[in-house]
Amino acid sequence: MKNKSQPWIGNAVVDSLFILLPPFFCLLIIAFFPSAFLSSDPVSTINWIILVVLIDVSHVYSTLYRTYFDPVIFRRQRMILLAIPFFAFIGGVLLYSLSSRWFWRILAYTAVFHFIRQQYGFMRVYSRYDKPGTVASRIDTLAIYTATLYPIAYWHLTGPKNFNWFIEEDFFYLRGERWLPVFTAIYFTIILTYLTKEIVLRIRDKTTNWPRFMLISGTFLSWYAGIVYFNGDLAFTLLNVVSHGVPYMALVWLYGKKNYSQGKAGRFLKVIFSRYGWTFFLIVLFILAFVEEGIWDRAVWKERINVFGTAGFSLSKEGLTILVPLLALPQLTHYILDGFIWKMKPDKEGWNNDIIKFK
Repeated sequence: MKNKSQPWIGNAVVDSLFILLPPFFCLLIIAFFPSAFLSSDPVSTINWIILVVLIDVSHVYSTLYRTYFDPVIFRRQRMILLAIPFFAFIGGVLLYSLSSRWFWRILAYTAVFHFIRQQYGFMRVYSRYDKPGTVASRIDTLAIYTATLYPIAYWHLTGPKNFNWFIEEDFFYLRGERWLPVFTAIYFTIILTYLTKEIVLRIRDKTTNWPRFMLISGTFLSWYAGIVYFNGDLAFTLLNVVSHGVPYMALVWLYGKKNYSQGKAGRFLKVIFSRYGWTFFLIVLFILAFVEEGIWDRAVWKERINVFGTAGFSLSKEGLTILVPLLALPQLTHYILDGFIWKMKPDKEGWNNDIIKFK
């Protein structure tokens, strides 16, 4: 590791609190209140507001600060920033008109891919001082994908749970329990291999890449606990949403602060990151998320009348064919754009510290 330093994105405190510790914090909550997470009951209203509205949906809108709210980026990448939501909406309308089930199914698998790739992306960021292509780096890659793919495979092989990604049975279920012992053996073998690698590097280099170790360990623990160990909606939502959404919003905030400090941010972002700070940053996200969820509930779900009231409205099938893809558009755009906006730039020494290049 370069100069034996730790590859923090911001600094040790910010990274630890908002990127690395969220899964461990969630597991600590579950340990203190286990009975609340063993229940198969749906997520309560207050927990839904905190986890879904204030974290899950809000983190989707945080992409705006990295793209559409940044006039410098928008001018430079106008074509891709306009084309992606346009074609995503057209594709969503066409798909929903053919099958609402397939619309949600494809959206669910796109979300799973996005969640997995975010963990891999953070792992690469925290490995940027290391030489790529080594056996150790390949083990890290194998570990992060195993930490996420094994629980997803378990879910598919064992059938429906007391929770869903979006809607009931949006996944395929293979009913292949006979393969579980094989996959489980491979899973724990890879964990053992990863831990052995960490011990060897500790002995050889007299240091440990703590951010990467915490990230990979937290991913193993949170995905296993949320999907495999527990079978409750609250446990899955807590571990899934907090471990994904909070780090993402922290990354966007760190990006904005860095651009502001370097004088690269547009006027709107300068106002947010210099004058109003993180409070205004979050309030904007919360308002957008609340408005979106209010429209979802009044027009489609009609499940949270104690939050959004009873003045809902019903739409024809044709109306839903337009509205549902439109409401899902911020989410789908976020999934697609995320594959472009966080890139590390290779140099002669490996991976440098500039981790926020637009492809």
